[in-house]
Amino acid sequence: MPIVVQKYGGSSVADVEKIRRVAHRVKQTRERGYQVVVVVSAMGDTTDELLALAKKVSADPPRRELDMLLTCGERISMALLSMALQELGVGAISFTGSQSGIITTDAHSQARIVEVRPYRIEEALAKERVVIVAGYQGVSSQREVTTLGRGGSDTTAVALAAALDAEACEIYSDVDGVFSADPRVVPEARKLDSLSYDEMQELASAGAKVLNAQAVEFAKARGIVIQARTAHAQGSGTAVREQGAPTDPRVRGVTAETEMAVLAATVESGRVASLLGFLDARGVRGRALAFDGLLGREGRVFIAVPLQDVHGPEVLQRELGEHFGGAVTWCEDVGAVTAVGAGLNADWSYLRRALGVAEHLGARVHAVHTSPLQLTLLVDKQHLKALTLGLHRDFLGT
Repeated sequence: MPIVVQKYGGSSVADVEKIRRVAHRVKQTRERGYQVVVVVSAMGDTTDELLALAKKVSADPPRRELDMLLTCGERISMALLSMALQELGVGAISFTGSQSGIITTDAHSQARIVEVRPYRIEEALAKERVVIVAGYQGVSSQREVTTLGRGGSDTTAVALAAALDAEACEIYSDVDGVFSADPRVVPEARKLDSLSYDEMQELASAGAKVLNAQAVEFAKARGIVIQARTAHAQGSGTAVREQGAPTDPRVRGVTAETEMAVLAATVESGRVASLLGFLDARGVRGRALAFDGLLGREGRVFIAVPLQDVHGPEVLQRELGEHFGGAVTWCEDVGAVTAVGAGLNADWSYLRRALGVAEHLGARVHAVHTSPLQLTLLVDKQHLKALTLGLHRDFLGT
């Protein structure tokens, strides 16, 4: 029988009743003639609650111990879903990431999958069982429990789909696919029937919550088509797949990133490289938004750091001061608004229009980043919603 991998996010398994609903959906998939592997996130806000508990003990929890703690959330979900399926008369078994053969790097809190050895999953499928896998986690070559960073359950699902040669990889959440903007911010945002891997990865890396950027990267490398759908109803969702190059430039979506800090460093000999080494040593990811400085004048580099994977921001901020003094500043009062689309920067028209919208709203633009698929404006957080709405209406015509 063909294999389907389904992933259910935390909101889809937030309580016992929702877990029962997921169990019924999985049973229906099984009855359609599929072998099913289910990847689950922790229930509701469990991960945040566990993280808050850790913070009461330590301002900057050791990453190994944090991984040991946070992986408990997915283990609860997987066991409860297996119980719910068995109550429905469906044979099921739950596995942790390590039991599933998910081998990762040894970077605690932000590990990457390097190999999948799904022997136990294959054995269970051969016995006609539904397999439930704890998402977001794996085991390193040093036999240490690791986590994949926020949203890592998506990556678990895609990696398993590739390893099992699955027919489909379905990612279920609260919304029916990927929208051109967050509907809570842009009421007229429209659902996108399909996106290319590159477009989806750019949206995800810029703050869109529906899919994890690393999962999309993994899907592209393995040629896995992702279907993003709602867990609460029937819908067509959004397909993320390889697509031909568009003939005309167009914007596909606009998204904002709010949970971030911006590091601003003066550009002097060796300082930026030293700062990047400092961040690498602490497992702090980020992206450079802009370099300024011309013809020998002192300039600055802006580095946007998503805060969701920085588990000790106060400690990091203090260490930055100890290492770099006033040469590196930390700011949480700014955020980024990003438009994504192929050919977006083929000429200056979209950047001109974006700057015009920002000026009309009275939003000061601190920095700009452009790439073949992305246009990002760094502005004060108080302007993020208005600028997202304004750019969506200007670029997408609604």
